[in-house]
Amino acid sequence: MLYRLLASALLSCFSFGAMTAQEPDQPNIVIMLVDDAALMDFGIYGGEARTPNIDRLAASGAMFTQYRTSPLCSPSRAMLLTGMDNHLTGVSTIPEVLPKEHVGQPGYSMALEPGVQTLAGRLQPAGYQTLMTGKWHMGSRKGDLPSAHGFDRSFALDASGADNWDDKSYMPYYHDAPWYEDGEAAALPDDFYSSEFIVDKMISYLDEASPDAPFFAFLGFQAIHIPVQAPPEFTANYDGVYDEGWHALREARHQRAMAMGLIPEGAALAPMPDGSRNWADLTEEDRALYTARMQVNAGMLEAMDVHIGRLIAHLEEIGAYENTIFVITSDNGPEHNRGDNDSRLALWMHLNGYHIDDLERMGERGSWGFIGPEWANAAASPGALYKFYMAEGGIRAPLIMSGPGIAPQRVEAMSLVSDVAPTLLDMVGVEGDDTITGRSLLPLLSGEQDQVYGPDDPIGMEVSGNSALYKGDFKITRHMPPTGDAAWRLYDMAEDPGETRDLSDQLPDKKAELLADYQAYAESVGVLEMPADYNTLVQVEANTRAKLRKRYGWILVVAGLIFLALLYGLWRLVKHFFFRTSRA
Repeated sequence: MLYRLLASALLSCFSFGAMTAQEPDQPNIVIMLVDDAALMDFGIYGGEARTPNIDRLAASGAMFTQYRTSPLCSPSRAMLLTGMDNHLTGVSTIPEVLPKEHVGQPGYSMALEPGVQTLAGRLQPAGYQTLMTGKWHMGSRKGDLPSAHGFDRSFALDASGADNWDDKSYMPYYHDAPWYEDGEAAALPDDFYSSEFIVDKMISYLDEASPDAPFFAFLGFQAIHIPVQAPPEFTANYDGVYDEGWHALREARHQRAMAMGLIPEGAALAPMPDGSRNWADLTEEDRALYTARMQVNAGMLEAMDVHIGRLIAHLEEIGAYENTIFVITSDNGPEHNRGDNDSRLALWMHLNGYHIDDLERMGERGSWGFIGPEWANAAASPGALYKFYMAEGGIRAPLIMSGPGIAPQRVEAMSLVSDVAPTLLDMVGVEGDDTITGRSLLPLLSGEQDQVYGPDDPIGMEVSGNSALYKGDFKITRHMPPTGDAAWRLYDMAEDPGETRDLSDQLPDKKAELLADYQAYAESVGVLEMPADYNTLVQVEANTRAKLRKRYGWILVVAGLIFLALLYGLWRLVKHFFFRTSRA
C-alpha cells in the first residue's frame, strides 16, 4: 500500500502537475476492448493489419509486452472492469461452456454478483459520467446489464458475439442478437456495421454529456470475433499478404517477435496443434477461401482502427483528447473455431441466410467468416495454441495505455487484466477497496518500480478447467479436451515462451511447488473442479441443445399433440371402415 501512495504522489507531482495547471478537470478515461486479437495483431506489435490510430496511441504512451488476460471473453471483461479475479465476480467462464454441475454455484452465476463493483460504479460517485457501447456478455436480466452496474448510458450486446452487418444471431445458441439500450431491448439501424455503430453511438453519448464533468467510456468492439466480416474496401488492402499460408505467417511472426524483443533470440517456435492441416495439402480452391478469410480478418481490424480514429478526432474536436487516458487491449487470443466442419452448423447457417464459401462476397453481408485453428495458431505466434486455452497464444495479449501522466515507454514487466482497474483508479485518485485482487501498475508507469509482481509471487488463473500459474520465470498449465489432455506441464518462460519443453520430469520439486501454489489460489477464489468427462466442444453442443429445447420445445409438444390427434382420427376411421365391412 505504501508504494502505491508514494508512486501516486510522485506521478501527481511530476506528471499530472503540469496537466492540472492547464486543465483543472480530472482526466477522462476511454477503454477500447478488441475481441480475439492476438499479441501481434496490431501494426505496432508487428501485425500485418494497418492500425495507425492504435499505433499512434501506443507510440505516445505505454506499450506492454508481458500482459496476460484470461482465455475467454466474459471472464476477461469481468476482470477488466472490476479489478477482481473472475471467480470472485460471478463470471468464472461463459454460459456456453458451463457444465450443469456448476450452474448456480457461487462465482458461476454468469453475471456480476451482488456487491461486485465495476469501474463505472466506482467512478460515478466521483463525478464521472459513465458510458458504454458494444459487447457486454455478463448477464441479460435487467439487473445484469450495464445500466445496473454503474453506466449512465449504454448500448450493449449481451451475447458472445453477433452479426456485424445485421441484427441477428451468429450461432444456434442464441435466438437473436440481444442488444439493449439503457437496460431496454433495442434494435439496430438498417445501415449497421458493428465497429462504425459502436463508435457512432459513443460519440452521440459524448455529445449529450456535460462538458463540465469527466467521463468514463467503455467500447467493446466485435472485431475480430466470428463471424469475421469487413467492408470489401478494407479486405482488398490485403491481397497477396496471406497467399503463402499459415506456416509462413507463423514463422514470419515468430521471427518478427525475436527482432522486436517480444521473445528471446533463438527461442523455439511453438508447435502446430495436433491435427493441423498442411497448407500444401489443401486444394487450390480451399487455399483461396482460407486466404480470403484471413484477408477479411485483417480488413476487420483495419476497419475498427479507422473508426477508432474517428473517435479520437471527435475527442480532439471537443477539446477532450489531451485530457483523456486511453486503454486498448484484447480480451483473449485468436478464435480457432471453424464453420466448415459441422453439418448441423452448416444447416443452421443456410436457414439463417449465411454462406461460408462465396469467394466474391467473403466478409460482406451474409458471409459467416472465420479463420480456423491453423490461422489462429499462426496469428498467436510466438505463443502456443489460441483462445480458450491457457497457453501463451490464448492469454498473452497487447495492452496500450496512453494519455496524461503516461510517458512513452515499453513495459516489459508482468501485468494482468485485473490490474487495469486499480491502475485507472489510482491515476484519477479514486479509492479502491480490498475486494480488488489486481495491482496498480502506476509504479511501472511512473518509473518508481520495474515490476509489481516479484519472483516469489504466484499468479493463478482458471477458466473452465484451463488453468495456469506463473511464479518467477516458471509456469504450470493444463489444457482441457478436446485440444488438451488435462495434464499439468511445467515450462521455463524466460527460455521457452513457446512452451515447447515440458520440464516436469527434470524439475519435479518446482512443479510440486507451483501445483501447491495453484491449489491455494483455487481455494482462495472458489474454483470448482471440472466434471471428470468434461470436454468444451461436447459441452457447447449440450448447452445449445438445451437452449433449443427450451426455445422450441412447445413446437414439439404441439406437433406431438397434432400427431396423436391424427393417429386417433386414423384409428377411428379404420375402426369404422373395418366394422362396416364386417357387418356387410
